[in-house]
Amino acid sequence: MSMSIENKVVVITGASSGIGEAAALLLAERGAKVVLGARGADRLAALAARIVNNGGEAVYASTDVRQREDLSRLVALACERYGKIDVLVSNAGVMPISPLDDLRVEDWEDMIDVNIKGVLYGIAAALPVFREQGFGHFVNTASTAGHKTVPNQSVYSGTKFAVRAISEGLRQEAGDKLRVTIISPGIVKTGFTESVTDPAVRDQLAAVRDKLAMTPDAVARAIAYAIEQPDDIDVNEIVIRPTAQV
Repeated sequence: MSMSIENKVVVITGASSGIGEAAALLLAERGAKVVLGARGADRLAALAARIVNNGGEAVYASTDVRQREDLSRLVALACERYGKIDVLVSNAGVMPISPLDDLRVEDWEDMIDVNIKGVLYGIAAALPVFREQGFGHFVNTASTAGHKTVPNQSVYSGTKFAVRAISEGLRQEAGDKLRVTIISPGIVKTGFTESVTDPAVRDQLAAVRDKLAMTPDAVARAIAYAIEQPDDIDVNEIVIRPTAQV
């Protein structure tokens, strides 16, 4: 076990699948106490049971990051159960990309609500706790789409550019007691295409994913790397992508 992860209390949103699930498993294996949040309670329960059966510690709560109260409850659960929170991994995200001409305004709003407001609600829930404790670490999942946009991805990219800007501003305001890390993955082998409502774009994305994508474990290792650094080292951003991805 890594002594710098062991016994840390890590709250993870979007924990029921993909990157969040992989991070929960890896961090629990390295001795963290994980607090899992996602909308799917059944999958959360199964993941928590898997972690506990392997000798780890995990609790969970059904969490919709679009609801500020849900984030507050998730952070409160960590504090009530374990007496502190060391890390908040704001990982929940959606990617229903499409051409702007399609005017899929509901999809635009969903990306804004989950990808931006979900991160802000996490900050609102955890920042006062971190200040009171005198320590804490925000790990926010952005994307390589937050560095460069392409056709069909402008709104999604906009949300991820926003995550990076908010996170960097938070880092500058945080002082010398709190840490802030941005994780910007490229294409990952997850079910992200399920949220894409444009059939042609969905098929195109699925083909690229099946050809190029890295496994969620690769991103989980990047998250663990940032967390395991000494308290006086802040890994500002990790950009991780498949070697074959442009």
